[in-house]
Amino acid sequence: MEQKQVLIGMSGGVDSAAAAVLLRQAGYTPVGCTLRLCPESGEQAAEDARAAAQRLGMAFVTADCTADFRRRVMDSFVADYRDGRTPNPCVQCNRYVKFDGMLRQADSLGIPYIATGHYARRGFDQGTGRWQLLRGKDRRKDQTYFLYVLTQTQLSRLLLPVGDFDKEKIRALAAEAGLVNAHKPDSQDICFIPDGDYGAFLRQYGGVEPVPGDFVDQAGKILGRHRGQELYTTGQRRGLGVSAGRPLYVVRKTGNTVVLGDEADLYSSRVWASGFNWVSLPPQGGPVEVTVKTRYSQDEVAAVLYPQADGLVRAELREPRRAVTPGQALVAYQGDVVVGGGEICRAE
Repeated sequence: MEQKQVLIGMSGGVDSAAAAVLLRQAGYTPVGCTLRLCPESGEQAAEDARAAAQRLGMAFVTADCTADFRRRVMDSFVADYRDGRTPNPCVQCNRYVKFDGMLRQADSLGIPYIATGHYARRGFDQGTGRWQLLRGKDRRKDQTYFLYVLTQTQLSRLLLPVGDFDKEKIRALAAEAGLVNAHKPDSQDICFIPDGDYGAFLRQYGGVEPVPGDFVDQAGKILGRHRGQELYTTGQRRGLGVSAGRPLYVVRKTGNTVVLGDEADLYSSRVWASGFNWVSLPPQGGPVEVTVKTRYSQDEVAAVLYPQADGLVRAELREPRRAVTPGQALVAYQGDVVVGGGEICRAE
């Protein structure tokens, strides 16, 4: 096999198709690959990806990852909601399914590299001997928040050609190549819940029947009844059905009790994260100055990370952040370098 071959994950969207164009321009021989993940979007995505590969004259393969996706992502999504967390399924897919699935497929074909259309970059630090995950140059589209789970092995074989460009340039490249998906809208939904009704998904797929319980205030006073804790998330205001003469928000969930409070009660300056992956730095033993995000769409804030003896990492934020939610990701940066990240398990 040619050493310049690369297996590129193709979702049917414009970013991965343009990534194939860029790889070819860089002298690689790309082979398209669609991972079949869930029935809800799998067939159309595979057909769109196949059409793009055919237009570019590329070989194309598919790999069935539905069993892993169901167990690692969909079942985990249900379990997290049952336990009162608000999960991030894209992170879980990247951690357990997508990149490992692509590497297995690449190995079976004797292909040394894999690539994706993520807006991110990689580098290598000679001082630490570690591969680095770097932000995409287009900060508006940067996707490193979802990629902090990457391992050194995965990064050593991963190419990220889209990370050096902005979205407008990527669409222009796809249009120049005659790709019909050049102006295809970006997907905003969870792939296995295309209609956005996660409550119906929890019932129909997970067999979850939400149990009504109490809304209480910070002092424990009962304010009303809710429809089941799974149907609420931190920071939620709409759809509570509680009349208090002032706006109330979901502050936290304890068992099947949902605690409501004021806007000011939503802010946290101390956050704990579990399963922390030191992606670009070696695991640290002492304080680390960083900036952090606690949600993808949120601005960063300066913070100090404190690794704990129990394996958790505590982040002390210089300014409090709103609606820090268990199940979401805490991702830390030093400039363009992704220091690492973990799953938020507690905030105060």
